[in-house]
Amino acid sequence: MTGMDWNAALTYLPYFLEVLLWGAVTTVICTAGGFVVSVALGIVFGGFSSSPSPLLRGIAYVYVEVFRAVPLLTLLFIIYFGLATIGLKFDAISAAIIGFGVHGGAYLSEVFRAGILSINKGQSEAAFTIGMTRLMAFRYIILPQSVRVVLPPLANFAIGLLKDTSLASAVAAPEMMFNAGRLASETFFATEIYLLVALLYLCMSLPLSYLSRSLERRMGKGYAR
Repeated sequence: MTGMDWNAALTYLPYFLEVLLWGAVTTVICTAGGFVVSVALGIVFGGFSSSPSPLLRGIAYVYVEVFRAVPLLTLLFIIYFGLATIGLKFDAISAAIIGFGVHGGAYLSEVFRAGILSINKGQSEAAFTIGMTRLMAFRYIILPQSVRVVLPPLANFAIGLLKDTSLASAVAAPEMMFNAGRLASETFFATEIYLLVALLYLCMSLPLSYLSRSLERRMGKGYAR
């Protein structure tokens, strides 16, 4: 079959949507899981990189430089295929979540570091004067205030992560792109299927884009006051 045959493709549309929407569920799972891991690592290593301890700053520096330098696809292959050779086996979805999380955490650590450093040092000093430890001051004073600064970048990161989950198809995670490839090989409606995938990604990305713009406006009003 050559070219686009929309009439024939429309007859398969319910089947296409069923398969792709099941893949979309996996896409959302990978996105949500990777986002949670990225934020957790971003907070930890962002805190390390803004710490007065040279050791913690060094650990954060190595983590950020290494995982920002390694391509995400290469990292997924290492986690899924490479670690299996030493007995650490992960299923495709778990490997994808870990890979997205570790890779994304390296970027978000810099976002959180900037957010933490944007808080006036007097906040920490005031916390110390009332008997708080450095960890308590970070948890209860610094981090809550820095979250307000980093919310818009976090929303933008989530949009990018949603699109990056298409790389999980390389390790056979049954997300949308993996299912789309299977459908295209079965039916030869490659153009129509991938256009439908693009539309589904758009439908999932638009709410996140709206959330990002809304957060930016709210943050801007907050700073204006």
